[in-house]
Amino acid sequence: MDAIRRGFAVFGCMLLLVACQEDGPAASSASEPVPDLLAAAQKQCERSGGRWGLTPGKATYVCYRQLSDAGKRCDAESDCKGLCLARSQTCSPIEPFYGCHEVLSNSGVRQTLCVE
Repeated sequence: MDAIRRGFAVFGCMLLLVACQEDGPAASSASEPVPDLLAAAQKQCERSGGRWGLTPGKATYVCYRQLSDAGKRCDAESDCKGLCLARSQTCSPIEPFYGCHEVLSNSGVRQTLCVE
């Protein structure tokens, strides 16, 4: 019986941890009011088709934009509206694209780019 209780306890803890995971950039919501100084920027972002949200460090807000060439094959950054991801040789899906990534430069040289 103790083993069953322990199993349920472990399962419950795993469910709680999974529920706490973030899926990409956090979109603003009613529970996270946008400061008045940024309200105009948020409206402009959303009117232009962007998604207003917090940066990964949750220090500020940014306008995330889906890129029309996302997933397209690329050999250099100049082939993309955003970044050319070196590993997959495809254009990045959004802008800004936070984190450290191996990218291809305008001349096709592989380099590491970190956006914080």
